[in-house]
Amino acid sequence: MKKIEAIIRKSKFVQVKEALHNVDVNFFSYWDVTGLGNEKEAHVYRGVSYSTQDIQRRYLSIVVNDDFEEITIKALLEAASTGDVGDGKIFVSDISEAYRIRTGEKGGETLKKKSK
Repeated sequence: MKKIEAIIRKSKFVQVKEALHNVDVNFFSYWDVTGLGNEKEAHVYRGVSYSTQDIQRRYLSIVVNDDFEEITIKALLEAASTGDVGDGKIFVSDISEAYRIRTGEKGGETLKKKSK
């Protein structure tokens, strides 16, 4: 199993969510986050331009079976990209085990939809 963490533009979240659903990745968690990066956002307020180093992004945490790693990453790359600095990052790490709390079962089957 793999844990895929992605930091994306908030404006691309709907496209990313749809792309993930299209490849049958239907469960993930997300948070609104603030971070620092290479992009410097400029804001205009009443005709005055100012910049801030704090950048608003959305953080996604997705756990998939190994056979879904490549298609999940491809969906993220295609849906989240604008081609500009600040599109985000994707991080992949190994997950040693998963448990379904309701039944106590463990392993990759816990990531698949199962009826009650």
